[in-house]
Amino acid sequence: MKAEMPGLHTSRKGCRMAKPPLSRDELRDIIDLSLWVGQLLLQHGADSERVEETVHRFGTALGCDWIDVLVSPNVIAITSTSGEEFRTKIRRVVNIGVNMHRISAINRLSRRVVAGELDRFQVRSEIERINNTPPQYNRWVVVGMVGLACAAFSQLFGGDGPVFAVTLVASSVAMWVRQELTRRYFNPLLVVIATAFVAGVIASLAVRFNLGEQPQLALAASVLLLVPGVPLINSAEDLFKGHSVIGMTRGLVGGLITLAIALGLSLALQLMGVNTL
Repeated sequence: MKAEMPGLHTSRKGCRMAKPPLSRDELRDIIDLSLWVGQLLLQHGADSERVEETVHRFGTALGCDWIDVLVSPNVIAITSTSGEEFRTKIRRVVNIGVNMHRISAINRLSRRVVAGELDRFQVRSEIERINNTPPQYNRWVVVGMVGLACAAFSQLFGGDGPVFAVTLVASSVAMWVRQELTRRYFNPLLVVIATAFVAGVIASLAVRFNLGEQPQLALAASVLLLVPGVPLINSAEDLFKGHSVIGMTRGLVGGLITLAIALGLSLALQLMGVNTL
């Protein structure tokens, strides 16, 4: 089967027809919407290929003949084409984190746009709704569940009841500190160092007072909430799929976060006089 040329689509009778050219205002609006979608995906932890594919689907489904997308670590650039008109715009991406709920919402929206269920005005309303969606879980639920998850890891490592309890308290308090510092817009690496330090100080109490058979497990498990899993996974995926620059950047960020965890934990151990993990 021959691939169709950009800007063409097939009718029900099998005849290929060119898309009607967009006006400048329509093209400007569509590229703004496509940029917004790409920004949200990149900002909330999507890998590069997902960003490119989703943005391309949005733009072409809304009427563009073709969309070219360039994804970099903190900038997304798009060139949209319709007839003889084209526009190129870039947008900076800030506050990069992880929010799979919003990524999933954008993916569902893209499928509806491709199916022709929404026009560009309805798409803008949907993107605004997704962008303004409050966190899915209450912050105290997050604190409790993160603490419970880290404590469960201490059990998987072979810890007993006292180690479980210390890890639960240490990681829960550390998560609360992380939330507070993030809300105050502290440097992300400084937030990681401070969070690891707080977790390490509290978990060191298990070693100082010899709580449980393997108290040092509390030190290792209490900082697992800081492990940069998504950046490292995205880094590997981007490198394998040819997105070298952003892949290396994400890997470097993951490495810096790992070093920050080690620094915060080391400072806590020195302060508490603990010499072993």
